[in-house]
Amino acid sequence: MTTHSSTISLYPDLRGKVALVTGGSRGIGAATCRALAASGAKVAVNGRDEAAIQAVVASIRDAGGQAMAAPADCANLADTRRMAGELRQAWGEPDLLAAFAGGGTGRPQPLGEISEQDWRSSLDNNLTSTFFTLQCFLPGMMARGAGSAVTMASAGGRVASGAPAGYGAAKAGVIMLTRHAAVEAGPAGVRVNCLSPSAVLTERTALRMPDAQRRAMLPAFPLGRLGETDDVAAAALFLLSSASGWITGVTLDVAGGG
Repeated sequence: MTTHSSTISLYPDLRGKVALVTGGSRGIGAATCRALAASGAKVAVNGRDEAAIQAVVASIRDAGGQAMAAPADCANLADTRRMAGELRQAWGEPDLLAAFAGGGTGRPQPLGEISEQDWRSSLDNNLTSTFFTLQCFLPGMMARGAGSAVTMASAGGRVASGAPAGYGAAKAGVIMLTRHAAVEAGPAGVRVNCLSPSAVLTERTALRMPDAQRRAMLPAFPLGRLGETDDVAAAALFLLSSASGWITGVTLDVAGGG
């Protein structure tokens, strides 16, 4: 099965800006880290796997960019606050925020069979982690009167389909949380938007999804292909840059028309 590579535009206005990408050690987050660095931003790479974080940092530095590791569990408020303090001490207040941390143990199953642990895991790792990240960094942006943030939802938060119920509920919550944040931060000159990807071939999904399954999914997407991580990273850079300077509170579907 052939794949498609998106071309990610460079945004000169991002040069020299400090960016934090939570969930930046793999998949869409890692692609966004590399894309921000290619536009000249200084990128703090967050995640929970130190080795994976260091791999992304090394790839950025090898390409001539600036990056630092920012390990933390964003579903833990104390850990997120610690990371925020370390980032500010190293580089100052971030100008750009991509709140992409997610995960969870939930799986598709009837509501009556979902365990409390799986339900809380979905909400904590997706919705609560986004809330804690915005809570730690949005006030600083507002105090300076500048900044842009992007959160990560999912097609599973828009349509009840094959996604776990807890995951879908959490991602729907991210969409509404983003709107609240945009209304609150807008008067201070800070924009907050949301991305909602559909079937994206991250490292993890590519391993779990055989070619036959990928081909069976294609009719659901008018563009005739599944998403690549760079498709979403390109949309993230647009929303973080001044090219989207009069856009806030929106949720952008990056879904191939599906």
